[in-house]
Amino acid sequence: MTDIETPIAENHRRLDAIDRKILTVLQQDASLSVAEIGDRVGLSSTPCWKRIQRLEADGVITRRVALVDQDKIGLGLSVFVSIESGDHSEAWLKTFADAVSALPEVIEFYRMAGDVDYMLRVVVADMRAYDIFYKRLISTVALKNVTSRFAMEKIKSVTALPVPPLSAA
Repeated sequence: MTDIETPIAENHRRLDAIDRKILTVLQQDASLSVAEIGDRVGLSSTPCWKRIQRLEADGVITRRVALVDQDKIGLGLSVFVSIESGDHSEAWLKTFADAVSALPEVIEFYRMAGDVDYMLRVVVADMRAYDIFYKRLISTVALKNVTSRFAMEKIKSVTALPVPPLSAA
């Protein structure tokens, strides 16, 4: 690997400095025209478009979406749910993962290392809506422990990943 390239694990293509600039620009505003993106990264439209298409084909760019303010659509309560399981079998995990993935209130779902097994980020309208969600959650499969932590204030929330600079290896 050279000092100007970093591998993409799945297909071993390399991200160069221009790819990284494109990713940074798109994460800030994916509605920009290809010409505007090209201007910001120092490319004309056609090579910029080809790079964007390659980044999509390679799975680096997974999708382009609109970001919605959860409070403005009535989902004012964010809850972080820690789950401990007494069963760690593959069959249990598949059943649990399928059930939790089907719950629309769950917007993030992680298998953890440490003192809890799973962590969910849940958004609901209010405490009553969370209670309804909680009852659905605990009816899916047997759980050892469920702990809910309610966010009082959102201090930072970003969707843009910090695109690492090229390493000087």
